[in-house]
Amino acid sequence: MLKNGSQRLPHSLTDMAQYLPDAESTFAFGKNLAQSLVTPACVLFYGELGAGKTTCIKGMAAGLGISPHDVVSPTFQYLNIYQGSRPLYHFDLWRLKGADDFVRAGFEEFFSADGIVVIEWAERLEPLLPPHATKVLLAHDVAGGRTVEVVS
Repeated sequence: MLKNGSQRLPHSLTDMAQYLPDAESTFAFGKNLAQSLVTPACVLFYGELGAGKTTCIKGMAAGLGISPHDVVSPTFQYLNIYQGSRPLYHFDLWRLKGADDFVRAGFEEFFSADGIVVIEWAERLEPLLPPHATKVLLAHDVAGGRTVEVVS
């Protein structure tokens, strides 16, 4: 659910692919996204290496009052937890072999945590993903920027 009581993200964040010309606009998009969410929330990130997933999550952190400089992709430990106005649970599942590993680690409990869960490489968890999650699809654009599409 969003801060305005709606189940959907604001039109400015959804309904069509948006062009993000640079890292700064990707960061700003993430900041706006975080500020529009009501907890608990789960945001799933999809995109190739270098598509802007971590940059967008750094923006989300800034929107929650967390220093973006503290945010790093937790590639070698799967999860980083940041405390801001609301907790941010940042998963990077690049190295995850399968959804069973996620369950064995006890990470499934975070889907109901009172905060914002963000998951990079969410496609590795397809059978487990909560139905209420928001999907963020990032892709490289031929002009050098990125396109982003949000599905809620």
